[in-house]
Amino acid sequence: MEPEMSPIPRHRIALLFNANKGHERDVIAGVADYKRAQQLNWDLFVEDDFRRGLDGIAQWQGDGIIADFDDPDVAAALAGCRARVVGVGGSYANPADYPAGVPYVATDNERIIGLAHDHLIDAGISSFALYSVPPARNRRWALEREQAFARRMRADHLEPVIYRGHDGGIAGWERGLDELAGWLRSLPRPVGIIAVTDARARQLIQACAIAGLAVSHDVAIIGVDNDALAHALAPVPLSSVIQGAAEMGRTAARLLHRSLLGQPVGTTPVLVAPVGVNAQATCSRTGEHHPHITRALHFIRQRARRGIKSEQVADFVGVCRSGLDATFRRELGHSVHEEILRYKLEQAKQYLASGQWKIADVALECGFTSVQYLYTVFAREMGCTPREYQLKASAANMSFHPAMTRPLSAGPMAGRMAA
Repeated sequence: MEPEMSPIPRHRIALLFNANKGHERDVIAGVADYKRAQQLNWDLFVEDDFRRGLDGIAQWQGDGIIADFDDPDVAAALAGCRARVVGVGGSYANPADYPAGVPYVATDNERIIGLAHDHLIDAGISSFALYSVPPARNRRWALEREQAFARRMRADHLEPVIYRGHDGGIAGWERGLDELAGWLRSLPRPVGIIAVTDARARQLIQACAIAGLAVSHDVAIIGVDNDALAHALAPVPLSSVIQGAAEMGRTAARLLHRSLLGQPVGTTPVLVAPVGVNAQATCSRTGEHHPHITRALHFIRQRARRGIKSEQVADFVGVCRSGLDATFRRELGHSVHEEILRYKLEQAKQYLASGQWKIADVALECGFTSVQYLYTVFAREMGCTPREYQLKASAANMSFHPAMTRPLSAGPMAGRMAA
């Protein structure tokens, strides 16, 4: 006689998310995917407006809860809950801010901004800005995206340009769009703007129309979430970073499943990377240069002062050195090596002009292999020594602060750089 199979345990699981939001619906769908794949006997409880019952949620007699922890009120309401809890969100970059003892699945906001930024670079963009939202307790994820964007910009020696605008609402809609249009007019063109959500990206498209700016040609726009409703309402197809929301749901369900089985889970946040980019008309190629040149210039701006070689630039772009050199000569009139040296020389000129740096320190800071090499380059390209240039700059009362270094133009120097 065959032994009887043990029945699959039945568990009641509450999903505390706003099912009216596309991102959170995808998280819920991911939980359902995991349930089906594992053939779990889970009764899933979803309520459209779960916040109405937060006061008594800690006393709920179910077995497990997967909740949106972007809202601090949700995290507070679940403190001391008898059911097993897993948090989902994207708002706790500082682990000390996160409730202790709760497994957490988080959006990788650093990689979201990185993916959007790289996509703009591939579109030929070299000037960037971020359109965010006003600060709020339940929108710490926006601050994380701002901080990630700022780090990217400063790594490229750029000052981060961030505009938060207004919260919206019918009453202030027109005024908010007019102010947004004014901000857009103040930016260089072409410019690439990362919107922290697709809803913000859609506002950018509307503001571009008010400002008389062409989307894609003057302003390249990329949002976050790949939200179907925002895409349906946008007047032109909207480029967007696709979050790994369904994978976040599957991961949260897996952690809860293990916890219900009595297995160790841990509370180190699990970061889920974005899936990719839905590339559409708002972020097609807009720059004046070939995308290979744009990516190369971006890498040079980041790494020139570390002593990089042409081969490293070509590896970053993903092409052979000779091919990249040919593209550089065709569009810029000089080689990759000459562009690296051009950038280092321009940086050295700015540091010398500040009057605050010793020449030996400038050579080291700007990636020249020796002080003598710096003198050689200055003599060949500027017709003077670094010291003479510094004295002339001081006499002309030139001012510069290294912390405010701006990117240099991609055009060739008046004097050709020798290899």
